[in-house]
Amino acid sequence: PEETVTSSFASFIHAARPEHLSPTVRQRSKRMILDSIGVGLVGSTTRVFDIALRYCRELYSSVAVSSVYGKPGVKLSPTLAAFTNGVATHSMDFDDTWHPATHPSGAVLPALLAASQMLPPNTKPNGLDFLLAFNVGLEVQGRLMHFSTEAHDIPKRFHPPSVVGTLGSAAATAKLLSLSSAQCCHALGIAASLAGAPMANAATQAKPLHVGNATRLGLEAALLAARGMEANPLILDDIPGCSGFSAFYSVYQPKPLSTPGEHHEFLLEKQDIAFKRFPAHLGMHWVVDAALSVRNLFINYAGSFSPSLIRTIMLKIPVSKYINRPFPSSEHQARHSFQFNACAALLDGEVGLGSFSESSIHRQELRELLDKVVVEHPEDNMANFDKMYGEVALLLHSGDVLTGKCDTFYGHWRKPLSKESLLTKFRSNASHVLPEEKIEAIITLVDNLETLSDSSQL
Repeated sequence: PEETVTSSFASFIHAARPEHLSPTVRQRSKRMILDSIGVGLVGSTTRVFDIALRYCRELYSSVAVSSVYGKPGVKLSPTLAAFTNGVATHSMDFDDTWHPATHPSGAVLPALLAASQMLPPNTKPNGLDFLLAFNVGLEVQGRLMHFSTEAHDIPKRFHPPSVVGTLGSAAATAKLLSLSSAQCCHALGIAASLAGAPMANAATQAKPLHVGNATRLGLEAALLAARGMEANPLILDDIPGCSGFSAFYSVYQPKPLSTPGEHHEFLLEKQDIAFKRFPAHLGMHWVVDAALSVRNLFINYAGSFSPSLIRTIMLKIPVSKYINRPFPSSEHQARHSFQFNACAALLDGEVGLGSFSESSIHRQELRELLDKVVVEHPEDNMANFDKMYGEVALLLHSGDVLTGKCDTFYGHWRKPLSKESLLTKFRSNASHVLPEEKIEAIITLVDNLETLSDSSQL
């Protein structure tokens, strides 16, 4: 039969082999795995995680075989463990981000961790199998996002991980479970019927559910396909009059995915990932670095940071309604507020975990700074994580103007975190729930993932 876009994706998933992963892809993806685990561990300390965990433990009874971040001794069914760990990963908006915009690791890694514990002892995937499945999940997400120009901009309608992440989780799990090409095709089709979440729930406790559901439902799609459930075999193709995956995009131009091998280059080879230095929406990292830059200028100018000398704080940011929040009233709103993050950086000289506590958000001195903020949207500042910039200007009562600008923050794919910075972030996050010896053991396991005989040890 004639090859279709959907069948090419299924063939890719089925045919991918460990030797197709270049040293660059292996190293970058291991960095992602380590960071995502750390983010999930610190995320297990949040209220939204507690709600999700209590929901799973109280309302569902099943065979409990899969571990939960930050909760030694607690096991859930594989799908619920994936869901809970996905919620933890995105609970602080601290997880990695790709371009076009999505959070790739959180949608895939929890499903693979849960599935690896689910399998019988004599069929456990090794570390190299695990790493390959993880990269298959990343590749499917990236290719799907490149089918539409709409995906390159900061999203307006739906949260990308809830869509491409669900199919990425299905692809990764299908690979780990060694499904046939036909079953991989059906897994993608089933996942498409389980995908989607509106952007209106950004900056609320519901947003972490988008990643939790993506990783859980992708796992369920693969398990259903393994048991014989079928779906439309043309789900990724552009069929006039009958939307498949194209239902999510106004402009959709799919292309077949080449068979892995010498003619296929994984997207992670060409496009590195962005790791966040503090727990907030990616766009915040530009304004924070710009604010820290102008704060240093101000201290050199005045000797110390004195808010009373500032008449106006001018932010030049791209147009994106859901992250333009003048007076956030909750931690989730604060993580999605250009204004809050700029002012927190100006006031404290840093943004970190404590910046989003209730007491920090409602400080009088911070509110006074927020009152001084004026926003501009320059035409050249596009709502696109590859092209945007952040600019913070302080207009002083003296008439002087001090300006800080950031085109590429530290941690962006153009300016990657060093190994030392990534390890510092991981150790800091993991230390909230794990002792030092276990933290170091995870670092060693991930670093030597290719040699691990049983990936469920992770």
